[in-house]
Amino acid sequence: MEYQYPIDHDWSTEEIIDVISFFQKVEQAYDKGVDRDQFLEIYRRFKEIVPGKAQERNICREFEEVSGFSSYRTVKTVKEAESGMKVKIK
Repeated sequence: MEYQYPIDHDWSTEEIIDVISFFQKVEQAYDKGVDRDQFLEIYRRFKEIVPGKAQERNICREFEEVSGFSSYRTVKTVKEAESGMKVKIK
């Protein structure tokens, strides 16, 4: 992809990698689909790094503006799916 992921420069290298992994999973959900349980595990890690709702909204909005992929829609759809399912966003 030809865009930069939104990051906070106060995060550690490991945290930046984990946040980027979350956004890559969001992209994958649109492209070829993701395993529900694996996605939620990565989302839980993302929430450890970005615990506040306002900060999450801002970062996800930035990501959607540059990529066109909605993290909110992806998380909502994945949470509604049954355990063990593969989820693809249309």
